[in-house]
Amino acid sequence: MSPRVDARTAAGNPAGTRTRTRDADAMAVTGFVLGLVGLLVMNLILGPTAVVLGALALRRHTTRPGRARLAIGLGLADVVLLACLVTADGTWSWSLT
Repeated sequence: MSPRVDARTAAGNPAGTRTRTRDADAMAVTGFVLGLVGLLVMNLILGPTAVVLGALALRRHTTRPGRARLAIGLGLADVVLLACLVTADGTWSWSLT
């Protein structure tokens, strides 16, 4: 009788680990993009979301730790920018006037 090959043990890497790493990579990239967009619009929502996604990606051992750290940095920059905007002119958004 030949040994049974299971999807969890194929190629010596459990399928759950591959899926979890892929999810962590997606979180890192998504956090990075949200942090970039948050510099321009919706700082209050996108900034903290980018920080949380970046931290979760690092905690789940992403293969893109630099991207996850950038997501955290950009998310924090979003919040700092929002604080500067509120302090400068009392608004929650960009103002060209």
